[in-house]
Amino acid sequence: MKNKLYMLILLIITIANYGQKLIPVGEIGSFSSARSFAINPYGMIYVSDDLKNEITQLDTLGNVIKTIGGYGGEIGSFDSPFDVFANILNVYVADKNNNRIQLFDKDLNFISQLSFREATEDRFSFQYPTSVSVSNQGDFYVLDSDNKRILKFNLRGEFITEIGGIEAGSFRLSDPQKFCMDANYNLLALENNSIFIFDQYGNGKNKVNIPFHATNINSLYNWITIVDSKNLLLINSNQQDYSSYSEVIKLNLEEDIMDACVYKSKLYVLSGTVIFIYQIQQ
Repeated sequence: MKNKLYMLILLIITIANYGQKLIPVGEIGSFSSARSFAINPYGMIYVSDDLKNEITQLDTLGNVIKTIGGYGGEIGSFDSPFDVFANILNVYVADKNNNRIQLFDKDLNFISQLSFREATEDRFSFQYPTSVSVSNQGDFYVLDSDNKRILKFNLRGEFITEIGGIEAGSFRLSDPQKFCMDANYNLLALENNSIFIFDQYGNGKNKVNIPFHATNINSLYNWITIVDSKNLLLINSNQQDYSSYSEVIKLNLEEDIMDACVYKSKLYVLSGTVIFIYQIQQ
């Protein structure tokens, strides 16, 4: 079998603003068309495979723990699992074409779902969700891609507020791609070549320009990772305004970058078929 490590052409990448280096150490996983992933604080990795309509759980060594899903609209099945979010206890999946969020425990046993397919109230119903994230209070946030806004619900699934909608003024979202929540529970939404920053109550705080049209954003602990198909930015969320970030990192991979995340001094980069791992060194 051809070793995909030949893709790691650039052996050492310097992140100028942080005085650190990325050194490739290997790859894990085998997917058909991975879309996004999440790593929980215990090091469990959850990958959404858009072609197989599956969620795969594996550890940081690449051992597959469990796979669930398959195409369909019943419980535990998916139709384009577009985004996945994981915390200590649970895994949330934005099941895009089924217009719902499915909730599982950390072992991928189904718990519940949130869907408003039959709702007549536009104020809180969502269509084609493409991002999901959860606060430490249990409030969760859904990117309603059809209506170009983020909706906030409490842990019982009751609507709280709309974020970035038509009443948001200069912080109105017009083409949101994805969003994540940082360590301070701010919401960071990708919009063209910008990041719109909201507090957890939906108030607009800042807009930051970035040097490429990003397609995905991820957050774990104090690191924000932003990617397009070939480029990556790392931002430390300890800063308040997000105005300082690394130079654009070009990973010379022959596959497109789908997502990225930093966990315990390692950078995990998701392509459509594998996860590449880099050691971050001072």
